Amino acid sequence: MKKIEAIIRKSKFDDVKDALHEIEVNFFSYWDVTGVGNEKEGHVYRGISYSTTDIQRRVLSIVVSDNFLDKTIEAVMKAARTGNVGDGKIFVSEISEAYRIRTGEDGHEGIN
Repeated sequence: MKKIEAIIRKSKFDDVKDALHEIEVNFFSYWDVTGVGNEKEGHVYRGISYSTTDIQRRVLSIVVSDNFLDKTIEAVMKAARTGNVGDGKIFVSEISEAYRIRTGEDGHEGIN
């Protein structure tokens, strides 16, 4: 099992959620975060300067079976990509155990 943490633009969340549902990844957690990126310059919009040092993003935490890893990453990358700086990051880590509290199921059955 793998845990995928994806940091994406808030504006792309619905696209990513729909892409995950299309590949039958129907359970994940998410939360809003503020981070600091590499871009140091502000942006000017209609004569007003906006700081881009503090970036509003959404983090998704998705646990999948090993056989779903590649297609889950592909779905997130395709749906979240704008081609501009700040599209986000994806991190993958190993999950050694998973349990469903209600039934006591573990392993692959515990995450489905």
